[in-house]
Amino acid sequence: MKDTLKKVGLFGIGLWALTEDKINELSKELIDSGEMNKEEGKKFVKEVLEEQKKQKEDIEKKINSKVQETFKRADVVKKEDLKILKEQMQQIQDKLDELIGEKKKEAKKEEPKKEEEE
Repeated sequence: MKDTLKKVGLFGIGLWALTEDKINELSKELIDSGEMNKEEGKKFVKEVLEEQKKQKEDIEKKINSKVQETFKRADVVKKEDLKILKEQMQQIQDKLDELIGEKKKEAKKEEPKKEEEE
């Protein structure tokens, strides 16, 4: 019974949703009913909490992976990519402003020549 309960507790679906209080309560019930002694109860609680943490991390990884996959399929632009694009656009704008400024200077220099020729 103890091994079966332990396996069900450690590998059962929804273990991540159990609270530490519920796990301790279950352990106490098993100790009180003679299913396990106090040392086994402490070990049981520790194992269940470790497994719970592992399951929670696994679930978070799976959710994160699915979210990332969904964003990729939806062609959503990441904030970092948008920032890089804005920086590149600013560089292009700066270069255009620089070229336009040079053209204006050249045009001003050519104006007096045109007046002298007439």
